[in-house]
Amino acid sequence: MVRINLLPVRSSKKKETARQQMAILLVSVLVVLGIGVGLFGYAQAKIKATKNDISGAESELQRLKGKIGELENIKKLKDDVTKKLNVLTQLRKEKTGPVRRLATLSDATPEKLWLTKYSENGPNVSIGGVAVDEDLIAAFMRNLQQTEDYTNVELIVSEQTEIGGVKAKRFELTCVIKALKKEEPAPAKKK
Repeated sequence: MVRINLLPVRSSKKKETARQQMAILLVSVLVVLGIGVGLFGYAQAKIKATKNDISGAESELQRLKGKIGELENIKKLKDDVTKKLNVLTQLRKEKTGPVRRLATLSDATPEKLWLTKYSENGPNVSIGGVAVDEDLIAAFMRNLQQTEDYTNVELIVSEQTEIGGVKAKRFELTCVIKALKKEEPAPAKKK
């Protein structure tokens, strides 16, 4: 009979199987490591891109904050200019107000009627003068009432007087300035 020794074949098959398993293990480990390195690189790239986006957004935020600060300064300057313009408008109004009222008073005064007194106390005005007769005083009162500046014209005193040997009528009347009447009410008269 012939004897065949099968032991070395088994041992060589075992060695061959072990080599194949080691090769498969090594290839598997290399593939897993490759995938891990790839995922790590991808995550690092994504983190870097996100950090760049954040830094870009922060720089944009700083730029916009600067513009907001400029806008706030412009708004403050605008408010200051508006206040100054309002003051100038008020000053112009107050400057031209008395001049215009006196021009209106001059236009409302008929001939042969002379004004001797004019005083303003807030919206109240007191006017005194001399006229040749009562008709001129009545015409003067009507003219004042029809102006844009004066209202509530009332005769306080009308009496006979003599000036330089000529008989005349001395008068005093009161009225209210329309523009000031709207802004502040006239105080009540005491009787």
